[in-house]
Amino acid sequence: MKALKNVFAWVCLLAMVLLLLPACRKKGENDIIIWTSGEDYRNEYYLAELQKKFPDYHIELEYMNSSTIAAKVLEEGENCTADIILSQEYGYLYKCEEYLAELTDFDYSAFLDDIVPANRKFTPELKNGGCIIVNRDVLNERGLPVPTSYEDLLNPVYNGQISMPNPASSGTGYMFLRQLTNEWGEDEAFAYFEQLSENVLFKSSGSGPVNALVQGEVAIGLGMISQAVTEINQGVNLEILFFEEGAPYSMYGNAVLAGSAERQPVMEVFNYLATELCRGNNERFFPDQIFKDFVPQVEGFPTNIRYGNMANDTLSEKERLLQKWTFN
Repeated sequence: MKALKNVFAWVCLLAMVLLLLPACRKKGENDIIIWTSGEDYRNEYYLAELQKKFPDYHIELEYMNSSTIAAKVLEEGENCTADIILSQEYGYLYKCEEYLAELTDFDYSAFLDDIVPANRKFTPELKNGGCIIVNRDVLNERGLPVPTSYEDLLNPVYNGQISMPNPASSGTGYMFLRQLTNEWGEDEAFAYFEQLSENVLFKSSGSGPVNALVQGEVAIGLGMISQAVTEINQGVNLEILFFEEGAPYSMYGNAVLAGSAERQPVMEVFNYLATELCRGNNERFFPDQIFKDFVPQVEGFPTNIRYGNMANDTLSEKERLLQKWTFN
């Protein structure tokens, strides 16, 4: 009887292993995983176009914020789950460059020279400009004045009425910190954000503040120009403001993980993303010029934007400043 029980136990164990095998199977040649920090509306555009272009490929687009993508790439290293990184801030891409494929065959000549990465391990995707956005309806409902300066945002009447991406997790949030550090000096900038944090609801992603404005959660947001324009063009009563310091900005790009570069389907998808769909993104959502021969026009997008001081926007400087960032 004991021997019979042992046989039964082994049969059960074998059955469990067989059931688990499909979940543990190796990723197929036509299975492509893309990690992106992009907004929902852009992810929907990318995925729809990719499925149309490559109907025989199984393409998964997984959203994570910028810092999480970088952390996962560094943690997983050569065995990274993802094949392609989409819409990732330049600083994080440089941080992960050890695990990115060299794009020696990619033609960078279509892009403006000053935005092409020196290491040729990723491709430009967009210039992300920042601004102050207000929801006029919420301001009026709550009897709040329209701010005209960063100093105005410290007014106690705005307590809980402002949203900002957390620089520790968002490239969009960091560009505001970087710019004001350059404009005012480090001590004054950090003292400012310490005061501002009393009024702010921090979001983990760059799209969070505009989403909060659309939902009426807050009245004021520090966010992306392009996202605000998209919502305005869809009928949301938002208004874009620029303060005296001008607009902060950061560059985002796309990359292939080194372990996936030998797979033809991955490179076909990447090259389409980095050329045709990059131009489509530039034309539809982020119309700051990145191509030499193409200046997009998007309804409602501000013209003649005066960009602020983004000097010293390096990875080492970013890491140093974020070590001091304690507000959340």
